[in-house]
Amino acid sequence: MSKGALAVLVSSAVWMGASVWGAAQSASPAAAIGHTPPASAVAERDLTVFPDGRGLPPGQGSAREGRVVFATHCAACHGAAGEGSNDFPRLVGGVGTLKTSSPVLTVGSYWPYATTLWDYNRRAMPYPQPGLLTDAEVYAVTAYILHMNGIVKENDVLDARTLPAVRMPNRDGFVRDARPDWRPRP
Repeated sequence: MSKGALAVLVSSAVWMGASVWGAAQSASPAAAIGHTPPASAVAERDLTVFPDGRGLPPGQGSAREGRVVFATHCAACHGAAGEGSNDFPRLVGGVGTLKTSSPVLTVGSYWPYATTLWDYNRRAMPYPQPGLLTDAEVYAVTAYILHMNGIVKENDVLDARTLPAVRMPNRDGFVRDARPDWRPRP
């Protein structure tokens, strides 16, 4: 590389770095890196859900209600029937494929606990706006995804009591970590 080209490259990098730094400095305090969120925002998101249902909040929903939530917030990425796309995973199918050379990992074939699905939906979905759904909408869309996999009926109501009782097809497909330094959370 010539000295002239190197000088242009270095000056461009410095200019871009200064531009990014300047933009970060002019951003609102709420968007600033390192900003401490208010305690109310932390409390709102501070939820740990265990496989036995401890930590699930109040609320309820059925697959019938979840159909609308799924169509509105999930189908654009995961497909109308949960079939997935090139960029987003399948949610439905794959039962019986785990012991084959081409396992299909879906909610119905792989996930061991329905409470984990609820927790994931609440924390990470919908993709462009995680945390957008109310707890009742999360129960409903979780019920709908489970219904699409044939695990619950359309009118089954899921809540903090019934969701942990859902028996996932691959629940016994996992083994506990036997390492002596591993400790489950209380």
